[in-house]
Amino acid sequence: MLVIPLLASCTSVLEGAPKPGVTLEKPGPAGTVPAGLEKFYGQQLAWQDCSSFATTGSSRQAYGSKRDVECTRLTVPLDYSKPDGDTITIGVLRYKATGQKIGSLLINPGGPGASGMASAAGMVSDYRKTDLAKRFDLIGFDPRGIGASEPEVKCLTGQERDAERLDLDVDTSAQGIAQTEQENKAYAEKCAAGTKFGASMLANLGTRDVVKDMDVLRSALGDAKLSYVGYSYGTRIGTEYAETFPQNVRALILDGAVDPTQDQLASLVAQAAGFQKAFDEFVKWCRNEGDCPLGDDANASFRQLTTPLIQKPVSVGDRKLSYNDAITAAIQAMYSEQLWPILLKGLNELKKGRGTTLLQLADAYFDRDDQGNYSTITDAFNAVHCVDDPRLTDKNALLETAKKYKEAAPFLDDGNPPGAALDSCAFWPVPVTGRTDPPKADGIPPLLVISTTGDPATPYQAGVNLAKALNSKLLTYEGVQHTVFLQGVQCVDDVGVKYLIDQTLPADGTRCA
Repeated sequence: MLVIPLLASCTSVLEGAPKPGVTLEKPGPAGTVPAGLEKFYGQQLAWQDCSSFATTGSSRQAYGSKRDVECTRLTVPLDYSKPDGDTITIGVLRYKATGQKIGSLLINPGGPGASGMASAAGMVSDYRKTDLAKRFDLIGFDPRGIGASEPEVKCLTGQERDAERLDLDVDTSAQGIAQTEQENKAYAEKCAAGTKFGASMLANLGTRDVVKDMDVLRSALGDAKLSYVGYSYGTRIGTEYAETFPQNVRALILDGAVDPTQDQLASLVAQAAGFQKAFDEFVKWCRNEGDCPLGDDANASFRQLTTPLIQKPVSVGDRKLSYNDAITAAIQAMYSEQLWPILLKGLNELKKGRGTTLLQLADAYFDRDDQGNYSTITDAFNAVHCVDDPRLTDKNALLETAKKYKEAAPFLDDGNPPGAALDSCAFWPVPVTGRTDPPKADGIPPLLVISTTGDPATPYQAGVNLAKALNSKLLTYEGVQHTVFLQGVQCVDDVGVKYLIDQTLPADGTRCA
């Protein structure tokens, strides 16, 4: 593709009469600009109060009333092969640097489906404590189809999502599998019907397109090269950006890596083992608390508490705690030791026939507010996964994986035989667009990969493998949580901040505890 190199230009507040409370800026274009996309790379940005960008209770709480952040919308092509066709917008949030600015620091919290705007707003208080706050504008963006970005992926209404959480799909008989597959097919059809631009939007929703949006954003913000922090799935975005735009990379931190060497089924089993490892650590902590409801065989004790919900959900006001929600609550708590006391409270409540706390944990995972409104996170997760990853249609392989999953995470065993139902992606109305080849480090400067020894969702070895594949540096954190940078661990933060500011990487074998 022909590219036009451009020097970074200075930020200019444009003359004219913008709406009250709106600041117009046009610091771009900067760096390399693909031919035919000049109007996007050099577009004007209208910064304003963020309250109108909040779409759910959690996003309103995150940034709706903050006065130290501002928001805008970035216009990008729906389909980059048709730059003169339909356009969509990306929601962007900024916390401005307080000192001599290097540039912008983009972040993605993972998912796929999580809001980068809400995540950035939530990081501001910790961000202020580091030198990054002086040197970089903190930029959170909602990837296409997600959160404040328009249009949003929309598959189910809030009421339909509530009903879906009560529909367990644990029946692995032939009849049960057929019913589950019919529901998954209907879900795929609802996603195409409920999302503006339909199949065209779903076809252009994957990581391939997100990294192109991110490059447009880089230039429109006035940065010749990208500085970025990606967590979890955000490491996949960072990796693909580096491969697609190696000449535009300044510094990337990839924390909680998606393993580039594993296929989906192997990754699923590895994740199950990761959650079991975290659960075992939770059990040790639980037993030291004095009121732990898990007996000598903690796996069996947990199952005895939760599996009765399959036949009889627990009433919580006008709602019910399902078995699926109890499992979701436990998985949510494995992401951080800070949630362990809440899970312990929930399990003790469940022992007494109550489900309030576990339902609250599950609601937090699905980003449901008190009014029954859901964010786009679940629908977007499915939609991105369905275009990023190869279809899984080999039922023998699915059945073998289900067996291995139960063996790897016995605390999650529902007592039913393993099953092999096709998921919604098998019925997805558009083709896969994601890359399946291993990542290559050609032309990419060494990056910083952070991996946590007790990470339940993206096990430690995944970070080892990604660092090796990208010929980059690995920072090891000894702990039990999912991702760690800018979360209060001084040793990790010191290494990451130094790298982002000075581009100085740590020595081989560096570890933090």
